[in-house]
Formats: sequence, structure tokens, C-alpha cells
Amino acid sequence: MTTADHPLVARAHRLADDLLAPNAERVDQEGVPATHIAAVRRSGLLGLGAPKEYGGAAAPAAVARETAEILAGACCSTWFVQTQHHTPVKLLAASDRPVRERLLPSLASGELLAGIAFAHVRAFPRVPVRAVPERGGWRFDGTVPWYTGWGLNDVMLLAGVTDEAEVVFAFAEAREQPGLRPSPPMRLAALTAARTVSLRLDDLWLPGEAVVQCTPHERFEVLDRPRNTNASPAVFGVAYAALALLDGVPEAADTARALRGRLDDVRERAYALWDHPVPHAHLEERLALKTRSFDLMRTATTAAIVAGGGRSLDLGSRAQRLAREGMFLLVQGQTAEVRRAHLDHLAD
Repeated sequence: MTTADHPLVARAHRLADDLLAPNAERVDQEGVPATHIAAVRRSGLLGLGAPKEYGGAAAPAAVARETAEILAGACCSTWFVQTQHHTPVKLLAASDRPVRERLLPSLASGELLAGIAFAHVRAFPRVPVRAVPERGGWRFDGTVPWYTGWGLNDVMLLAGVTDEAEVVFAFAEAREQPGLRPSPPMRLAALTAARTVSLRLDDLWLPGEAVVQCTPHERFEVLDRPRNTNASPAVFGVAYAALALLDGVPEAADTARALRGRLDDVRERAYALWDHPVPHAHLEERLALKTRSFDLMRTATTAAIVAGGGRSLDLGSRAQRLAREGMFLLVQGQTAEVRRAHLDHLAD
């Protein structure tokens, strides 16, 4: 079976064509509705990477990338809300702690939707959220600067760092509660629709059985690095969506053809490194391909705006929405290493 033949890829295409793409401009202005999340749940895509024995699909990485491209190209806001879910699923699948049996079946089936609150760990040695052992569990204090999917997610994967530089990952209910208070929804230049807030933690206590992993920060950095040095499938999804707009403009045919050829080449090389047996190998090449994918996404969305002319300035313009979504993807999951590489590339 090829990636294109996989049933989850077919479901992603149906979801994108029938619901996400036709409503993307409205969602961009009004927010991701619960009905979109319900459709994602029904599609089975939330169990994409979960083990089969827990009701998941255990799909290959190539299928995960393909579905991410499809969803991000159709409605980046909806993609971004649901993509948070897959990291907690992966972490639970690799865990031997009791929380695995409690949450993994519901997350694999899509009964529960998970969000993530741990990007701040990458700010170390600054510690925005501190974890302290207390009463057989853990107390979390500080501020989670970004949390996406508030009001849509059921549970969150929260992380804090101890005084001994250990990263503690634990699950909490994604709702206001004693010790956890959300900010008002953020107004952003792109993906406001994804319902992003900050979270203030004041003595939020979670029981020991809520913990899924404790790991030294040095180990977290090693495991986290490939996630950020590889080119994102969402970048390719948005770029291809922009090129599809050019296909409908006769004078843009040559531009679309040239950019699509370059994008295909970078995508093939980037995904080959995604599949490399050593995830930390060829980091410089991974970063070079990541920054090149940014270039091509930016060029493709710019070309779509140019082809659309003055109509592209309307907030209902698909080209303009894709350009703003592309701006978001330039900094999504950004680390200091990625930022340096990108700025150095832009200076060449």
C-alpha cells in the first residue's frame, strides 16, 4: 500500500475537501468551531499514531506527514488544534506509567482531545514553569505563555522543570480550576482561530498518577531537537495550497510550475531525512532544508497574493489567509538554534 492509498489519507482528503477548505476563511475570522473538532474525531485521525491494541492506527510516519500536509493546506487553524494531540499520544504510548492505561484508549479513539503546554521548557535555563514534589504528587507554578485549543481540548500535557533540572510531564484537565487560570483569548495576526491563551499556574497540584514522564532536561533536549530541525509538513501543505491558487490564473502557470518543481525537490529531500534511522544525524542539512522550505512557502504565498491583485487584501481572500498562516509557521516551534539558522540564511 502506498501512502496515497492509506485509508487515513483518504479520510483526510474528504475532511479537507468537504469541510475544512470550504469554511477556512470563515473559521479564520470566527474561530475553530466544536463541529470541526467533532468531524476530526469521527475521521479517526486522532488515533493516527496510537498503538493498534489501544484502538489506534499505528500509521507510518509518511502517512502522518501526508495527512498533516492535507489538513494544514485546507485550514491551518484546525490542523494546529488537532496536531497538539499527537505528542501526548506518542508520549503515553512510550510510557509504562499507570496514566497510560487511563488515558491512551480515550485519546486513541478520539473520545478525548489533548493539548500541550510544554514549549516553554525550551527556554531553559530560564524556567517559566517550576515543578516541585509535594504530597505524593507535583505542584506547578509559573506561566505557560502559549496554550492552543482552549475550550476545545479535554486534557493537557503540562510540563515543569525542577530545581534539579528534571522535566516533569503530567496530565491535567484543560479547564479553569484551582491553581490554573487562563488569559483571555489572544488576538494574533494569524491563527487567532486556534483559541490560544496563556495559563497562570499558582500552586496547581497534580497527583503522582498523572505523571507520564520525568526526564533530565539534557535528555529532553536530545529528544526534542529532531522535532524542530526537520522541515514541517504544514509548511509544504500551505505552500502547495498557494500554488493551487496559481493554477487557476493563466499568466501564473509558469510561476506555479517552477515553484512546484523546487518544492517537490525540497520535500523529497527533507522527508528522506525524517526517515533517516539516526534522528540526530545531518542536522545542518535538516536546518538548511527547513529554511529552504520557508523560502518556498513565502514565495508561493506571495505569488498567490500577486496573482490575486487587490482582491488579496480582502480578509476573505484565501491567498491572504495562506500568507498569514505561512507567517505563523515561520515561528511555530521555533528554538534558538532554528532562529539562528534562519536568520543566517536570510543574511546570505
